Parts: sequence; C-alpha cells; structure tokens
Amino acid sequence: MTDGAPTILHADLDAFYASVEQLLDPALRRRPVAVGGGVVLAASYEARAFGVAAGMPGSRARQLCPALTFVSGHFHHYRQLGDRVVELFHAFTPAVERVSIDEAFLDVRGARRLFGSAPEIAAALRRRVRDEVGLPLSVGVARTKHLAKVASQVAKPDGLVVVPPDAEDAFLRPLPVGLVWGVGPATERRLAEVGIHTVGELAAAPGGLLEHLLGTGAGGKLASLATNVDPRRVAPVAAARSVGAQAALGRRRPTAELLRTTLGFLADRVAGRLRAAGRGGRTVAVRVRFGDFRCASRRTTVTGPVASTRTLTELALELAGTVLGDHGDEDHVTLLGVSVSNLVRCPPRQLELGLVFGDAGHRPASTLDGARWSVDRSVDAVRARFGSGAVGYAAVTLSRASHVPDGFRELAEHRLGTSDGGPGPDRSRRQERLDPGEEGGRVLEQESVSGVGIEHELGLGDGAG
Repeated sequence: MTDGAPTILHADLDAFYASVEQLLDPALRRRPVAVGGGVVLAASYEARAFGVAAGMPGSRARQLCPALTFVSGHFHHYRQLGDRVVELFHAFTPAVERVSIDEAFLDVRGARRLFGSAPEIAAALRRRVRDEVGLPLSVGVARTKHLAKVASQVAKPDGLVVVPPDAEDAFLRPLPVGLVWGVGPATERRLAEVGIHTVGELAAAPGGLLEHLLGTGAGGKLASLATNVDPRRVAPVAAARSVGAQAALGRRRPTAELLRTTLGFLADRVAGRLRAAGRGGRTVAVRVRFGDFRCASRRTTVTGPVASTRTLTELALELAGTVLGDHGDEDHVTLLGVSVSNLVRCPPRQLELGLVFGDAGHRPASTLDGARWSVDRSVDAVRARFGSGAVGYAAVTLSRASHVPDGFRELAEHRLGTSDGGPGPDRSRRQERLDPGEEGGRVLEQESVSGVGIEHELGLGDGAG
C-alpha cells in the first residue's frame, strides 16, 4: 500500500431505473425493459442490445424491439434504493462525493487498514450492494477521479476495473473519445470531423485545435483529462453556494419565444427550489452556448435576495438579451442556463414604503414583488399537494415543449444546504425531454447545486448507466 496506489473509486449502479424495475417485478428480469412511454427515459441492457436508448421516441423503441416492455417508473423506490446504496458507501469511508442518484466517488485512502486495498474494498462494496440491495454495481478504481469514472464505464455491466499507475496511458489511449468525462454526442461528432476518435488522438491534438473547436475552457479541460491530469479530490458535498439549471437545446435560433419559454421554465425550477429551502440569492447569472460551442455569460447583483419566479425570469431575459446583443453574429444557440448565487436565508418580508422609485419588480421588499411572492407560495402549495404539473405559469405551461414526469424532476432536486451547518445537496440528476420545436431535437435539462470544491458541470449521472 504505497502512496502511489489507486485509492479513488467511482461506483455506478448499472441501468439504475430499469434495474430497479426488474428488481421490483421478477417477471421483468432478463427481459428488455424501458422506463417511460412517449419517450424512453431509461433502458435495460437487454433493451440496449436492440439499439434502444434514453431520449428515443417510444414508437422507435418499439420498432427496434417489439418485445420491449414499458413501465411508468417507481420514483419513490428510485430515491429509497439510491439512498440505501449510499449508506453502504459510508460504511467503508466517510469520504463519499455523491454526484447523482446512482453514482458516487469514494476516497478509501484512510480505510485500507480496516478493509484492505482499494480493489478489495471495491469488490466488497459490489458484493454488499448486490446482497443487501439487490442491484448490480460497476466500480472503477484509479488514482484520479476522471480515470476512475472511465474505468467504471469500461467495467459495465456489473464489473470491476482497476487501473494500476504504471498502466494508465496504455488503458486510456485506445478508448473511444466518448468516454472522456464531458464529451457528449455533439462534442464527439465535432471531434470526429477532425479525425479524433480515441482518447490517445485527443491527447495528441494541438491545444489550439481543441480551443478552436470547443472554446478555450472546454478545450483545455478535455486536453487535461485526456492525459489524465485531474487534480480534483473527492469532496463530500458541502452546503450549497448556488442553485442552477440549464437546458441543452440542440441547435436553435434564439427567438423571443424560445428565450421566454426556456428561461421561464428554468427560472421556475430554480426559484421553486430556493423557496423550498427558505433561500434567496442576490446574484443572478445566465449562460449561453452558441452553435460553435463557445460560451458567454452575464451576471447581475441586486439589492435583496431573489426567489420569485417572475422576477428571476425577467432578470434572466435581460441578461440573455445582453449576451445576444454582444454577440450579434451568432444566429444559433445550443444551451441556456440560469443560476442564482450569493445565497442567504430569506427573512420575513417587510414591505417598503411607497417612496422608492425605479424597477420595483426587482426589489424583494416592493409591493409588486410581494404580490409575486404570494402567487409563488400559492403555486408551491398546490404543487406540493397535487404534483408539479398541477399548476404553472402560462408562458411555460402553454408552450409546445413537453417535459419528463414529475417524479424524474423531483429526483433532480437537491436538498439545499444551510449556512448554519444544515444538510447539503445529495444528488444531481440529468433530465431529458423531447422538444417538438424548430428542429425537433432532444433537450437535456440539467439541474445542479454547487458546493465548495464541487464541480457539477461535468459528469452528471443519468440513472441509466
């Protein structure tokens, strides 16, 4: 057990949603199963063998696999079983960083005297999850978080891969570039256009090429990961510093309707989570990714904490308008994001005297924002009793976009931490919805809560790995 030995584990439940359904109903075991209906939200490995994949229209999935069984999803059991697995992780080490409902990083450096080497701990962890919960777990063991995550993907389904320090390059270089943390289908296609198909080819690419293709930040990050340069440590999630949501849009023209409906939806999600935690934020930021993968963001800080859906939507639209105005040559966007930071506890509201002039809607103590807050709280109460789809804001509810079931959205929402040491966020979920808009493309809604030392931008779990 030397200091150079691999001690980081990435543990990932296999085809989590579909595996839970097969666990709950033994008749579904070893059969092709998909969670969803109109859209495939997750698929078992038996279904994947026929080409069924998450985000696929249900009609197409049935064509590929006539024997496919669709189930609507048991969201309470997903949460319950996911939490139970994380409890088992904590039985081996307190250094657990949960990054989604179905995956986590563990640092077992301090647990080796108790439980053996990291590979032995990984094997014991897989046995306990299988015996005590009944679910298959794939684990990667390596010196860095990125390499451990790649190893767990190679180990699937239901396997264990250990990457010795002297074999890291030999392991990484032949692998497809799509396994690099943060390379999605669109980035993979973009890299393939310039002849980059493997991790080794990505590592050998000139830095200027990657920055030109993907932007300075993303290009540099992927170049580092391809050479296994990843200094991040496993960090148990701390109290939340910001709350955000983003929607990957495919390739769309930034019309007024697209901005209004997308930013309105994201603001509704973010503001609702803030209110549920009794929080507000003074800094609002909007992120826009253009068709060439370059990103731009703008932020503003207001006088009081924002937690009203309408106020957050207006601020987001203003910021997005500034971004687009500063990049008038860009005619397509691929992602929109909204985040709120500088979080504080929202005190009881004392309305200001009617002597202040200016934009009242952006001041939490104004009469206008007070009215918005009352409406929001009523909406929250209805949703708490009848579900998040029971009531909504017209610009979003009457739009053409359709969303995933409420249960999947609820799995995405973190428990916000508190400044006085309360519980921090414990999960991050990537959601999917089919948008029948301009290009009929798939839209990914990513929701995150960031804590100290935590990066949620990359590696969001999908419950289907």
